[in-house]
Amino acid sequence: MGSKHRLLPWIHGVLSDLHFDTALDAFSGSGCIAYLLKTMGKSVTTNDFLRFAHHIANGLTANPGVQLSRSDLEGLLQNTPKADRFIERTFDGIFFTREDLRFLDNTWANLGRIEDPYKRSLVISAMSRAAIKKQPRGVFTVSKAQARRYDDGRRDTRLSLRDHFLESAELFNSLVYDDGRTHAALCGDVFSAPTEADLVYLDPPYVPRSDDNCYIKRYHFIEGLACYWQGLDILPDSKVKKIRKRFTPFSYRRTASEAFDALFARFRKSTLVLSYSSNGYPDLQELVRLMKRYKRRVTVHHHHHRYHFGTHDAVRQERAVVVEYLLIGD
Repeated sequence: MGSKHRLLPWIHGVLSDLHFDTALDAFSGSGCIAYLLKTMGKSVTTNDFLRFAHHIANGLTANPGVQLSRSDLEGLLQNTPKADRFIERTFDGIFFTREDLRFLDNTWANLGRIEDPYKRSLVISAMSRAAIKKQPRGVFTVSKAQARRYDDGRRDTRLSLRDHFLESAELFNSLVYDDGRTHAALCGDVFSAPTEADLVYLDPPYVPRSDDNCYIKRYHFIEGLACYWQGLDILPDSKVKKIRKRFTPFSYRRTASEAFDALFARFRKSTLVLSYSSNGYPDLQELVRLMKRYKRRVTVHHHHHRYHFGTHDAVRQERAVVVEYLLIGD
């Protein structure tokens, strides 16, 4: 949800016309923009308050070329009697088979053997990707029984989590590289992120016209998996064991405009690049007005885009087709 992966060629074209050497991806999410910026030869700092998003950025963008070795993977896959069966106990019958859940418990127990922070992030990212690919539609708002209607027999739903994990680890290993530059991945509130970057790319959650924009609601299992649910509150009445949401002012109409104003003010010394969508609130006119309070010139780039997230006709026809915006403030 919200990933700009399919928009990368367009975004690359816009960013290529800007002059900057350092960049902050302030809401890094899936990590694809941060990785794009790295491939463009920039020094990149990422930030996101979601743990799984932090590990993706740390494993793929901040990583100076560290890979998981064969012995690392063999050690992670060894059965250990010391494994806590928290995931199996908590999520039995909800998402995956007991064998898959035990694999996650076992891998987390063996993760303690790995001290390198980039390798740890690669492992957590590979587990996260494995779970998302295995789960029908890739979201965790519905249980295994409810998700059967979305199970179309594709390979991803048939592979074990172990096999998905190994494939993901191999893929991530192939993507990491050392470009000789210094990069960093942060995990925290955007209003605590550093302000020294030449360019700040902003892709915050926005208030949609309908439904909601809660990443934790859809990916609570992945967020918990990224830290083995340490410090997280599982809602006792939730059928799928959701965790408590974290407040963000960008998610509510009563606070969104003020939050954008504060965001532009905080990073006003940098070139601002705001990624936004025509189905969001505030609207484009309001965002341009707010950005012009801090920037002499605001340029708007447009791109028609169809999201492939919903499955029913109402989503496809009414909300899937949008105009994507890049607002450039300099």
